[in-house]
Amino acid sequence: MELDLFSQPPPRKRTAEPEVHIWSVAEITRSVRALLETSLGEVWVQGEICNFRRQASGHCYFGLKDERALLSCVLFRSYVPASLPLADGMMVQARGRITVYEARGQYQLSVTSLQAAGAGALQARFEALKRKLEAEGLFDPARKRPIPRDPACIGIVTSSTGAAISDFLNVARRRAPWVRIVINPVRVQGVGAAEEIAAAIREFNGPLFRDQIDLLIVCRGGGSIEDLWAFNEEVVARAIAGSGIPVVSAVGHEIDFTIADFVADLRAPTPSAAAELTLPDRAALLRHLLQGQSRLNRAMGTVLLHHRRMLEALARSAAFRFPRRHLQEKAQRLDTLAAAIDGVWERELRGKRERLAVLAGRVGRGGPAVGVLRLTVSLASGRMERDLCASLERKRGRLAELSGVLRVLSPEATLARGYSITLDSEGAIIRSREAVKQGEKIRTRLADGSIDSRVL
Repeated sequence: MELDLFSQPPPRKRTAEPEVHIWSVAEITRSVRALLETSLGEVWVQGEICNFRRQASGHCYFGLKDERALLSCVLFRSYVPASLPLADGMMVQARGRITVYEARGQYQLSVTSLQAAGAGALQARFEALKRKLEAEGLFDPARKRPIPRDPACIGIVTSSTGAAISDFLNVARRRAPWVRIVINPVRVQGVGAAEEIAAAIREFNGPLFRDQIDLLIVCRGGGSIEDLWAFNEEVVARAIAGSGIPVVSAVGHEIDFTIADFVADLRAPTPSAAAELTLPDRAALLRHLLQGQSRLNRAMGTVLLHHRRMLEALARSAAFRFPRRHLQEKAQRLDTLAAAIDGVWERELRGKRERLAVLAGRVGRGGPAVGVLRLTVSLASGRMERDLCASLERKRGRLAELSGVLRVLSPEATLARGYSITLDSEGAIIRSREAVKQGEKIRTRLADGSIDSRVL
């Protein structure tokens, strides 16, 4: 019996107005299913696997495609071949029945047998281009450039409406909101997408952006090998290799690899991971600054404490408590040194003269060579006298230098520059207003004398 899906059912009775049979959606779908299953029966289909996924139940869902069409397929667990690992890009031959999944109204192939028919056209193109570019050295780690540690401006080549840019910006706002982000929107799949991506990379390397962009990120979200294919095109690989700016590739999910990943200076598993890898962490920077501030405070405290103790020690020293006595001791020391220097010079000169007299006596008894010896002695005497005079002058100069230093550092010199020292009735230096009481007598010492006063 032939079933006409869209004909009216036979009228029950003729009335003034004929009745119209209203089909339910389920009736139509069930009729289509019956028609497909009875008219086509079991068929063999060859195509390339795409959008493959395996559910927790063990059932597999995928599509078979060629250049012009796509056929949805279901492979139940009991028919999954154990010796054939299935993946996107595989060219297979599938046997099964065409049926309709009524819940969605979608026709599909219920596969009962599956066998390999090749590696798949897209996968073969991928491997061929990969071998070619690898032979040219485009994947060589030696040519990859370091990624800037703290980029000020990042250029992104991606779709302006995709999830990739949203994920990247969310991470960027959290980690480094001060970094400038420049987006060059492109199509990331479909005809002409590869050319747009390559043109955007070249545009960032042009005179308008070259001196502003520190890092380029080429990214998009996940998808099938067909969705990601624009990043497997040679024009994109050449543009990344020719970029004067370091490039990070963040295409698809962690399990997805494209030609762009191999050519780029760094591959990130996802767009979010690219942001994590390339942007500094604000929280870590703040922790580092706080630690540095703490170390600086401790170091400054140590230095200040050291100098405070030095000042306290100087304030307790005799030079400040009894400046006149200290100065008298230094003056006495200078007199002692001067006397010692004069004594040394006189002893040296007396010894040289005695030596000279001895030599002169010997010369007087020397016979014909007396003249030569006398000349030699005269020259030696002159040299010794010059040496002694020079030595004495040096020591006098050193003594004068030490005297000058002492004069500069002495309390009298400080007073001469306009400072004063205030002493209490017992002669102790007053360092704080709390150290005196009302009515107490105090003495202020100046360079040219002292002033006695009383605290009001």
